[in-house]
Amino acid sequence: MSTDRIALKGLRARGRHGVLPAERELGQEFVVDATLFLDTAPAAASDDLTSTVHYGELAEALVKVVEGEPVQLVETLAQRLADVCLAYERVLSVEVSVHKPAAPIPLPFDDVIVTIERSRP
Repeated sequence: MSTDRIALKGLRARGRHGVLPAERELGQEFVVDATLFLDTAPAAASDDLTSTVHYGELAEALVKVVEGEPVQLVETLAQRLADVCLAYERVLSVEVSVHKPAAPIPLPFDDVIVTIERSRP
């Protein structure tokens, strides 16, 4: 696996994901971190954006998933986000973290984070 990485950290979007009806109705902010593992040498050699992953387009695609069809589990949302990242043919593997800082937990806490790693088959 390549050691080159492109990381997008702290991407914020409002979604309606969760098990509780109030989460689906009111929605809340989710924060996404995605680290793509790929070979950036072709892009470096050519200085050509088409030889890498356009992180602006990636950010827009990830936000569409968060703002899109609600799911119950953050794990499901993380998988959908990983699938978007792996749709870029240059991406060999990805690590995605989904933060749910406003999770309905009746105790003081900083954040709930689900992190997954996925690779091409």
